[in-house]
This record gives sequence, structure tokens and C-alpha cells, in this order.
Amino acid sequence: MTDTGDPGPSGALAGIRVVEIGGLGPAPFCAMLLADHGADVIRIERPDRTRAVGTEVHDDLVGWDILSRGRLSAGVDLKHPAGRDLVGRLAGVADVFIEGFRPGVAEHLGIGPDDLCGANERLVYGRMTGWGQSGPLADRAGHDLNYVALAGPLAHIGRAGQAPTPPLNLVGDFGGGGLLLAFGICAALVQRGISGRGQVVDAAMIDGAALLMAPLFGAHSSGYWSDERGTNLLDSGAPFYDCYQCADGRFVSVAAVEPQFFDALVGALGFAPEALPGQHDQDRWPELRATLASRFLQRTRDEWATHFERLDACVAPVLTMGEAPQHRHHRSRGTFVEIAGVDQPAPAPRFSSTPAPVPSPPQVAGANTDEVLREWGLTPEELAELRAAGALG
Repeated sequence: MTDTGDPGPSGALAGIRVVEIGGLGPAPFCAMLLADHGADVIRIERPDRTRAVGTEVHDDLVGWDILSRGRLSAGVDLKHPAGRDLVGRLAGVADVFIEGFRPGVAEHLGIGPDDLCGANERLVYGRMTGWGQSGPLADRAGHDLNYVALAGPLAHIGRAGQAPTPPLNLVGDFGGGGLLLAFGICAALVQRGISGRGQVVDAAMIDGAALLMAPLFGAHSSGYWSDERGTNLLDSGAPFYDCYQCADGRFVSVAAVEPQFFDALVGALGFAPEALPGQHDQDRWPELRATLASRFLQRTRDEWATHFERLDACVAPVLTMGEAPQHRHHRSRGTFVEIAGVDQPAPAPRFSSTPAPVPSPPQVAGANTDEVLREWGLTPEELAELRAAGALG
């Protein structure tokens, strides 16, 4: 797939209008998901805003700001009374409003739920915070690693005898944060279709990170899962659920949990099952791990990938971000898409009747102010007045 330059009218959320207050991380991810599936999203950003993707993003690097794809950007000064009034006007004709401020900031600016939902009873107001809108830590600063630490996941990610391993910022920011906010917004839109009224969706990364652990909390309560990191079935404790280094220094993943897959694994590695320790003989797991590790070192990663490709042994190569888009399975399914020369994940999930359009490229912060505000109903005269007053970038 290549960039068409036009997101088109398709998508499961076509016709839904969203006002997003620009920020970092999970709230933009939520807005990206909605835009991916056809929502008309206007992103409100400070006129002097410079976005970040790990480091500062300048105009010539904006194409790499993937979280900003699929929507136009307007530079509006929320500290200016006319800028706040403008946001209120936009929210008055919107279906969804998204903000990621600390608790109380939106209210202080005059764009909190009481202000906007009072004027538009159909508005779904999405809030994204780390610690939540209430609680003793609500006003504290934090990042993904802090939220997943307090919610429980972090203590269980890593190898035995080693410190917990930061799981990128996938569990708190994106899985527990942005993805859960997008789900909440869509659920609220469904409910609005029944009741005719919107509501506030309070998404907190710490709540979402805890929710992602639901099955493991069940396993822990039953006594099946130990608090000791790196000793359990899915946390690198089991030698048949781990990654192994190959002859070229790269890795394969092994997830042969069920007995038929374990038998296929050891057979494909050239072992008779009776010659190895039993799959669930935990006292001999170190011996089994050493045997598997020694065998995987005899070939390169890609040689093992070819060897296992047609076998149901649950073995797959560990690919980097540079390699993954080129894998034939992804190329066949269109898992990745090229937009403005940048390989990136395509919209997901897939819909049979309302497929997602190819997202439009990310825009420089505030680059589309006049264009997008005209689309949302402002006249050239109103734009000129707002700019003269200093409310627009």
C-alpha cells in the first residue's frame, strides 16, 4: 500500500467529529486510532508547539511523527479567551472531545466537562491521565514506568535474579492508556445512540495497566503464578517459552506451550522426546534450557526460521522494526503501510464492510489552521478576527 494523499470518506467511524487537544503519547494514540477508522479529527495545538518523538521533531522530520497521522492541525492559544471560546464552539458541534491534561487543568481553562458537556449534551468527553482524576496520587507527575510499577505488571516482567525490565512504554501509555480510552469513547458513542446523551470517559493509565493483568491476577490468586519474577510459564521461567540466541547473534522465539507443539519442537531440533527432561519437570528446566540453547546456536536465525516455517512448533524469528515490514506474511496481509516514505503499522483491526482508509501523512503542528477551521464552519472574517486578536497561530 502507498499513500494516496486522501484519507477518503470510508471507515467505521466516518461521520464522527473529534476535537483533540494536542499532547504526547497516549491521548494522541487514541486520536490516531479514531482517525485511522474514519473519524474527522481536528487537533488543537499551541501555536508554538514542537512535538516530540523521543527527541524534538522539526518540520523536516514531521513524517516520522506517526501518532499525528490522519488529521489536520490548528494552532490555537488556549490561554487566550478567544482561543478558549473557539474550542468551546468546536466542541459544540463535535461528537468527541479528547484531552490529556493533569486533573483540574481543563476546568481551569474553561474547557472541562461541565463547560463543554453542558453546552452539548451529546458530547463524549474523553480524559487521559496517568494516575486518574482522583486519588492521593492524582496530582503527581509520572510516566509509563511508574504506572506499570504501581499497577503490578512491572514486578513480573524480567528474568529471575535480575531487575524488572521496562516493557518499552506499551503497557501503560498505549495498551492501558490510549487503547482503553479509544475503547471507552467508542462504548460511550454506542450508549449515546441508545440514550441520546454523551458522557465523560475517565481513562487512567494505571487502571488500564491493572486491567491488562486480569488473567494473571486470576492465576496468582489460584496459586498457579508465583510472585518470583522469571519462574513462571510465560515470564521466561519455562524453557519452552523463551527466546534463544542463534549462530549469527540474532534470536528466535519459542512458545511451545501445549504438549503437541513441544513434541514438534524437540523433534524438529533432532531430539527424541524421551532423551530430554520432561516438559513440566521444573527441577530439570535448567538442563532442558541449556540443551535447547546449545542446539539453537548451531544455525542462524533465518536458517531456523526456514526450518520451522511449515511446522506447528510455535517458533518464529525475532524481527526488528527495520525487518518486520519486509516479512512476507506482513506484506501479504498489508500489516504495514508506507505513508510519505515512512513504513508504519497499518490501521487495525480490519472491518468487512467499512475498511479503514490509508491514513494521511502527519502535519506540522498548526500547519492547517485556516483550512481545518473553515471545514469546521468558521468564516474567513472570523479567522481574520481571531488571528488579529492573537488567538490563532
